[in-house]
Amino acid sequence: MWYDGGFFESTGILGQSTLRRVEWPTGRVLRRVDLPPDVFGEGLARVGDRLVQLTWRSGRGFVYDLATLRLLREFRYEGEGWGLAYDGASLILSDGTDVLTYLDPERFKPTRKLAVTWDGQPLHRLNELEFIEGMVWANVWHTDVVVQIDPASGRVTSFLDLTGLRPSSARRQQEAVLNGIAYDPATRRLFVGGKLWPLIFEIRVR
Repeated sequence: MWYDGGFFESTGILGQSTLRRVEWPTGRVLRRVDLPPDVFGEGLARVGDRLVQLTWRSGRGFVYDLATLRLLREFRYEGEGWGLAYDGASLILSDGTDVLTYLDPERFKPTRKLAVTWDGQPLHRLNELEFIEGMVWANVWHTDVVVQIDPASGRVTSFLDLTGLRPSSARRQQEAVLNGIAYDPATRRLFVGGKLWPLIFEIRVR
């Protein structure tokens, strides 16, 4: 997630999950919070002066102060947590299925479900999310595809094929897949990265 000239990142491996502030373009970690060893860090979104972080299968979410990364509270939710985005009114959660769940950003209770389709077929394995200029962007887990989703209908309206960005031959681990989207609205810059990737890419979309 991009904010104020750099990134906030949620990293996820059991026993190694973190929330961290990363300097751009050096990649230097400026601040870091370690998650409990029994949770797997996942989606992250900013809501005003707070950061909201999901975990994979534990049903635990965390709320932090944006400026200090101090833990403010913990909350519970149903199902798995994969990606998270904020559209200015609701948090949007993906859980690896074809359905996005909208949550109240204060009580973290579901307010709406959005079924996502591509050419009329359910699109499963929705993962990392970003809300960009009125549309939901999502990467499809274990693919090099990022889709753009109409939040009113759930239809995929366009997609990016990022196959050549970091070829599979350059990935030393099976889980080193595309898994990161960030957007700088001030300059309209788009960034993408991946799990266990050593690089973040700034890309231009026509």
